[in-house]
Amino acid sequence: MLPVNSGGHSAYQDFVLENLRIYYPNPDSIARSTWDIIDRFWNLDLSFTDSFMRDKYSVYGPKPRTPSCMQRSYLLSLDFKVSSLTDWAAQLKINPLYAILSGFEFGNTPGVGTFYDFLDRLWDSDDNHLSPHIQPLKTKVKKPKTKGAKADSVEKIKVAQLLPKLENTIFDIKDQPYASLFSLYQNEFLNRSVSKGLINPKALALAGDRTPVVTSHRERKHRICDCASNGITDCNCDRFFSQPDCDIGWDSSRDCWYHGYDLYMLVASDSESDLPVFPLLNSASKHDSHSFLHTYFRMKSFLPHFNVSKVLLDSAHDAMPYYEYFRKENITPFIDLNEKRGIKLPYKDDFTIGKDGVPVCREGRCMNHDGSEPSKHRIKFRCPLASRKYGCSCEHPCSRSKYGRTVHVAMKDNPRLFNIPPRDSQEWKLEYNARTSAERSNKREKVDFKLEDGRHRSTKMWYCRLYHILMLQHLDAWDLPFESALRKLILQAA
Repeated sequence: MLPVNSGGHSAYQDFVLENLRIYYPNPDSIARSTWDIIDRFWNLDLSFTDSFMRDKYSVYGPKPRTPSCMQRSYLLSLDFKVSSLTDWAAQLKINPLYAILSGFEFGNTPGVGTFYDFLDRLWDSDDNHLSPHIQPLKTKVKKPKTKGAKADSVEKIKVAQLLPKLENTIFDIKDQPYASLFSLYQNEFLNRSVSKGLINPKALALAGDRTPVVTSHRERKHRICDCASNGITDCNCDRFFSQPDCDIGWDSSRDCWYHGYDLYMLVASDSESDLPVFPLLNSASKHDSHSFLHTYFRMKSFLPHFNVSKVLLDSAHDAMPYYEYFRKENITPFIDLNEKRGIKLPYKDDFTIGKDGVPVCREGRCMNHDGSEPSKHRIKFRCPLASRKYGCSCEHPCSRSKYGRTVHVAMKDNPRLFNIPPRDSQEWKLEYNARTSAERSNKREKVDFKLEDGRHRSTKMWYCRLYHILMLQHLDAWDLPFESALRKLILQAA
């Protein structure tokens, strides 16, 4: 039969209050850190889950568990750092607090199979993976020559070819297996953060970064051909991969190989709590520049009311098509330069361009920034030794004018090297410093909420774990009353 939750969120609050009075009449017996979690979940309204998931159940059969209680319980398992659903189902049977906060009667809690059945209803596909198990042998990325450097892309398509292709692709959220997960995340958490003023959808400053997600210690695959029985041990025939969406990538921060996913996260860099906006799991070998495009254009299709005004990216995204696209879309890019792609280019015969995009005169001095003309897409630089009163103090002046030699750098000449604001300006540096919000968000997911402790073998379970961790990040950012209302109600009864 269909799930019914007639009382809604108020019924859940009454249930929690009544049972806490029975099992925990003295609030001081519960740790202060645990009370923070209790208050957040007591105020968390998940009524949308019940209405949204109603059609995912059959009208026949026994009465199912309330979907909002199942989702709340799974969120609690992540918040209390219980990575295994088997362990969590056991904890519900022996810990009254876990059962009560979930919305279950102590002694009548769901088993591990019920949790997996609930998560299966959140995955809108009959296959637990995004790609088929049988695939050709996967190309392994090459180890970079320098320590701390990122591996080169194994993709055969270039950014200049991929960007217009994805730009002209219509992504429909209904076609994605994680559509239900995204809908719960958007309606119950992302939209609430927007309504609370934590995210500005009209002028969104977006920071992007990738992080490796290790799913296993090695790649698991086996032959499906008869080549080995015929004495051929090094054939290139297709293999059966147990985790077809994963492959081997290079972790530049730890200088080691890993098997798993490349998680690319888009974060609202101007939010105080580094709130995530949209995630995407890619194969580990995918380059950052490609991962961003796949993630960004999906986010743009799934969240059309979000207007991006700034994009903050690291040097792995330093490619000319990015700058041209952002300029066309009136988005201000803050992208660090990559020295491998060339920086010291000749400019107007006797001038070169420094590492930060500032012209350098023939005497080796960086010119001073002397104003910008956004309407003309150009920046003005002036000789650092010139004085209107005394002229130029350089031994070999570039100009006889007391004002000194000036150089107008037009963005249309090379929008990659010359930004507005310039890279050497305080405005650019202050804005670019906010890019670390993406790194802090990734740290919260992997370290604070132990994303990699899932030990799952399917993309379905990794997406379920990931999206519920994002929900907790938003939940933690919402302000709580200075004094706990639930605690006061328990004390009043005593």
